[in-house]
Amino acid sequence: MLIRRLVALYVGLWLYGFSMAVMVRAGLGLDPWDVFHQGVAHHVPISFGAVTAATGIVVLLAWIPLRQRPGLGTVSNVVVIAVSVDVGLWLLPAWEAIPAQVVAMGAAVVLNAIATVLYIGAGMGPGPRDGLMTGLVRRTGVSVWRVRTVIEVTVLSTGWLLGGSIGIGTLVYAFGIGPLIQLMIPAANRYLPGFHAKPTDEPVIVPA
Repeated sequence: MLIRRLVALYVGLWLYGFSMAVMVRAGLGLDPWDVFHQGVAHHVPISFGAVTAATGIVVLLAWIPLRQRPGLGTVSNVVVIAVSVDVGLWLLPAWEAIPAQVVAMGAAVVLNAIATVLYIGAGMGPGPRDGLMTGLVRRTGVSVWRVRTVIEVTVLSTGWLLGGSIGIGTLVYAFGIGPLIQLMIPAANRYLPGFHAKPTDEPVIVPA
């Protein structure tokens, strides 16, 4: 069981980072956190993956006053996704044709959902960003959706102001990722324990 969970964790994290790279190369808009990462990357001399890792570390520091405890999945999230997204960006071309961009965008969202189900299903700790959300929910008593919305709107607007890419892909991700994950959870439940945790402990929303 432990080996299965570790495989699910690291395959999920690697696929998550790769799906981010596909979304960037599609050029039709990114999810809120990646809009922020891309916006910051425009202004600093480091890679997209390095910005992702640095953001994860900063967010982890915010866990301290929230009394959140990181798990293996939390630390692995920072490292593996950063490496995977940079490798993906190195391997993949930037698609120019609209049909190719649309297909790549759709594939990225589906791949991201699969990755999320594997990573959260492993049940080895939330990612830095999801942990920030659950910590704020626990400490403030505000509902998950309100806290999540404030966080997402904040990073999206900040990233856009910094030059991050917002487009149809942003909307497709926002409205498509939840239903896709929900659709895949029953398959994960047969083999992995992560989705049996309480909703406030392990949210069914993307790690980034």
